Amino acid sequence: MLELDEHLRAHLPKENTFEWLMNVEGKVHRAVKNRRTVEFEVGGRRYFIKAHRGAGWGEVLKNVSYGRAPIVSAEPEWRAIEALKRAGVTTPAVAGKGLRGRAPADLESFIVMPALDGMISLEDFTRDWGGLSGKRRVLLKRVLLRSIAEIARRLHGAGMNHRDFYLCHFLMRDRAWTKWMPGDAVELVLIDLHRVQIREQVPERWLVKDLGGLLFSAMDAGLTRRDLLRFIAVYRRRPWRDVLEQEAAFWRKVWSNAVRLYRPFHHREPPLEW
Repeated sequence: MLELDEHLRAHLPKENTFEWLMNVEGKVHRAVKNRRTVEFEVGGRRYFIKAHRGAGWGEVLKNVSYGRAPIVSAEPEWRAIEALKRAGVTTPAVAGKGLRGRAPADLESFIVMPALDGMISLEDFTRDWGGLSGKRRVLLKRVLLRSIAEIARRLHGAGMNHRDFYLCHFLMRDRAWTKWMPGDAVELVLIDLHRVQIREQVPERWLVKDLGGLLFSAMDAGLTRRDLLRFIAVYRRRPWRDVLEQEAAFWRKVWSNAVRLYRPFHHREPPLEW
């Protein structure tokens, strides 16, 4: 299977296209075992390719023995992108995808996505909030919090969990933030989707891991308890008092998960109390 968008079809070699992409030269951003991520340019446009070569039966069986689903191809990432788009979550576009082979240990595959130029992660942005301060900073924080909660609600409501649900995997268009005004559009893009799991319904432990990871990554972003309550209300689409009355144990698990991640990572107590 090989699918390419119009631009790639026009500018890539007509023969051995699959092999050309699997071996494309460019800036290597990541190379581990049977996977590599490469930034390259073709026809004046920049792309990222995640190429997967056969993992081998040893790697497959090792993951299975630990109760983990082995990542043997790029297909889970493009399936996740398709499912997230149906759920109304903005993700990177897919410019190309390919898959060949039959046995899980021998599959070769790739996914190609256009480079997301001019973007900044929420992890980087919230270090100084783009120079914003005072009331506009508070208002922007609320806008972003609502957007993140809505993405989490749609993700989990569609039977998906991210497994790396941190602020660093939310991107937005960078700009002169000191000129931001309430009402200016801010759109978040959810990235790094190769480990997304898709089911009919997400088990509670995976909800706790996603939400706990998100909270852990946001604890130093100036969060307040009121911010947490706003998040809960948007995520559950109900008044936070009603949610906590019925789901107090669940949200305590989320908090505990976040604290367990925070303490060893930062070697201190979190700046926020439940």
